[in-house]
Amino acid sequence: MDRLDNTIRPYAWGSTTAIARLLGVEPTGEPQAEMWMGAHPGAPSRTGRGSLAEVIAADPERELGAATVAKFGPRLPFLLKLLAAGAPLSLQVHPDLDQAKAGYADEERRGVPADAAHRTYKDANHKPELVCALTEFDGLCGFREPLRAAELLDALGVDSLKPYVDLLHARPEEAALREVLTAILTADREEMARTVTEAAAACDRLGGDHAPYAAIAHHYPGDPGVIAAMLLNHVRLQPGEALYLGAGVPHAYLNGLGVEIMANSDNVLRCGLTPKHVDVPELLRIVRFEPRDPGVLRPEAAPDGEELYDTPTDEFRLSRYVLPAGGTTHDLTLDTPQILLCTAGSVHAGEHELTPGTSVFVPAGEKAEVSGTGTLFRATVVV
Repeated sequence: MDRLDNTIRPYAWGSTTAIARLLGVEPTGEPQAEMWMGAHPGAPSRTGRGSLAEVIAADPERELGAATVAKFGPRLPFLLKLLAAGAPLSLQVHPDLDQAKAGYADEERRGVPADAAHRTYKDANHKPELVCALTEFDGLCGFREPLRAAELLDALGVDSLKPYVDLLHARPEEAALREVLTAILTADREEMARTVTEAAAACDRLGGDHAPYAAIAHHYPGDPGVIAAMLLNHVRLQPGEALYLGAGVPHAYLNGLGVEIMANSDNVLRCGLTPKHVDVPELLRIVRFEPRDPGVLRPEAAPDGEELYDTPTDEFRLSRYVLPAGGTTHDLTLDTPQILLCTAGSVHAGEHELTPGTSVFVPAGEKAEVSGTGTLFRATVVV
């Protein structure tokens, strides 16, 4: 197995302390948003044999296994991350596989440059994702019941929001949510900025269920996404709890440290809380306007002490082992590729000693015995 040297991405929304604290090093003073573990071309992990992308490209079947290559092609299907949000991420959705293929083909055909600011589809893949909290972790996930969203908006006492409140009482619910989100994203920017400012002051004054939106508005003053965010469920994960984000589900991470895993894609359609391009027509085509429970996941017991976060996605499978002092050795050998990430304690993986924030890549079929005292996350695929 290969010890991984991983890149930390300095996105502006990143925490300045969370990843450094986990690694046990001094903070740099700059935001540290994500640590990437995998073979994504944007920042592949480095090994003693070269970058993980180069290692896999040199012999895909040896590194990934024949079944993985047959199902997903000669690439690692997932990207594993440590994610540390110190400020809200953009409000966003991801396309399903058919939508991604069609959108990518259309932009390629129209000659939209791959690095253009208005480019929507960076690849032809979908991007389901799962985030598991290591600390208390705040996020937004899926639409609230429209009547509950109406109550939240109405309590602000902002006259310019009254039409949205009325629309949210309409039926059917999906049409009501679509109309309100469309109105928010297409409103006059100056008028909306004034509405957001007034709404943010009311959220700050009211506190309680409104408090998260006051915090969002602090980071994104005047942004229409502040009002759009109030249509969504607010959820606070406790350590060990997780959220699964499927295609078309609007979401945003607000604050906290977690382990995130996703299909290897860059396709994001933004709804707000961002200075980046918002493709409103395409966004409205992709969003699923369905009220839903956030669906907090808790790990399910599996054989040999494994705790599995069950999702409908084959590109990734995330589980964890909480290893007690004096515990036995666990054999994690699989016929699929794995990344093992330590998040607490000290864990021996083969010849490597893993401390918080360190990880290894285990090629398909390679012996993988672990022991020690701590918490270990295991990322692999389903074939």
